[in-house]
Amino acid sequence: MPGGDSHGVTEPLPPTTAPHPGDPVEPVPVARGRRALHVVRRAAIDLTPLRHPDFRRLWTGNSIAFVGFQVTAVAVPVQVYAVSRSSFWVGLLGAVGLVPLIVFGLWGGAIADVVDRRVLLIISSLVLWGCTFGLLLQALLGLSSLGLLLALVAVQSAGFAVASSTRGAVIPRVLPTEDIASANTLSFTASTLATAVGPLVACLILARWSFAAAYAVDAVLFSMALYAALRLPSLPPLRTSEQQRPSVPGLRSVAEGLVFISSRPVLLLSFGVDIVAMVLAMPRALFPEAADERFGGQAAVGWLFAAIAIGSSIAGLSSGWIRRVHRQGVALVIAIVVWGLAVAASGLAHSLWLAVVLLAVGGAADLVSAVYRQTILQTYAPDELRGRLQGVFIVVVAGGPRLGDLRAGTAAAVVGLQAAWVGGGLACAVIVLGALLVPAFRNYDARTVAEPEPVRS
Repeated sequence: MPGGDSHGVTEPLPPTTAPHPGDPVEPVPVARGRRALHVVRRAAIDLTPLRHPDFRRLWTGNSIAFVGFQVTAVAVPVQVYAVSRSSFWVGLLGAVGLVPLIVFGLWGGAIADVVDRRVLLIISSLVLWGCTFGLLLQALLGLSSLGLLLALVAVQSAGFAVASSTRGAVIPRVLPTEDIASANTLSFTASTLATAVGPLVACLILARWSFAAAYAVDAVLFSMALYAALRLPSLPPLRTSEQQRPSVPGLRSVAEGLVFISSRPVLLLSFGVDIVAMVLAMPRALFPEAADERFGGQAAVGWLFAAIAIGSSIAGLSSGWIRRVHRQGVALVIAIVVWGLAVAASGLAHSLWLAVVLLAVGGAADLVSAVYRQTILQTYAPDELRGRLQGVFIVVVAGGPRLGDLRAGTAAAVVGLQAAWVGGGLACAVIVLGALLVPAFRNYDARTVAEPEPVRS
């Protein structure tokens, strides 16, 4: 809550003293200007984590690399369609990428808990880089092989899952706890901006040059993320128990992380409310139909898809207040309720600009909820489990919207566009409020959280 903590108590103003005779009198416009500047500084995104060199390099490298990742995310389906002339093959890309994402998100997170995370991040980054060069090479050679494209996407998805799980587990090792919320805000804001910029860059490259040029841009930009990983210090596991964990974890290690989540209401509900938000209230599968039937044609689709990212970007740039909210469980629920209600309201809009504004409000709330989910996960879990829990986080974050697309499309076919859109948003807002009935989640306070006891094998 801007200007106050999560209890709704306004922060005290700085102490003042009465002026003495002869003291210079500050002109009213200057005083007002200083107060306005103070308000702006408190509302602006918190850059404190960038004072730490390791995080600064990681954030810069990955922010740049994510633009290239989005370029490839557009170029690959366009190339698949150009080769196959079939939307079926384009749709198959999602299924091909989802399975490795789930498997390697969970297993890669388990590996991150028993090896040097710097080494694992470098290896998974090299896999990603190699896939990009594979895409570049096949484009230069004009191979036009659907099987090769699908295989490269599958391997790329596996590398992305491992790299993302590992990177999320690295952040608490290179930053003090009090800076983690601000660090997550910076990361989500950068990725949101890249999500908006990357497709525009891809369209420009594909229109003027070629698929090879798009993949070459990705390869060059991704080198910044690889450089950041190479500059990290050694990050071996923090041995909190006498018993050493296996060097190659199996299903038992993955299950151990899942059991830990299920036994901690705070973590379980943080994942649960996210799944509810994405499955019930994600409306993007309805955008093409809405544009065609309600907003005058497919030219409106781009605005609908961009609206959520626009709202998230604005929220990120004005997020200085986020780190001052300590009741993060309550804040997470409020953010998701706002998301659900904004989505529901946008489904009632019959003018494009109003729908875009309401979706942008939802996008702003979505960024806030994402920051608190990630922060709770990174600060509540013990270091020996952070990799596995980050793996679960990646699976939920990537899988939830895909399930939401399926839910929205199926519901629209049964009950119609507006009922599927509005009903999903309202259901999300109502169901998520139930999380506040759980005392551990309702009373969760980031200032008093203690790291749980390490898990014993």
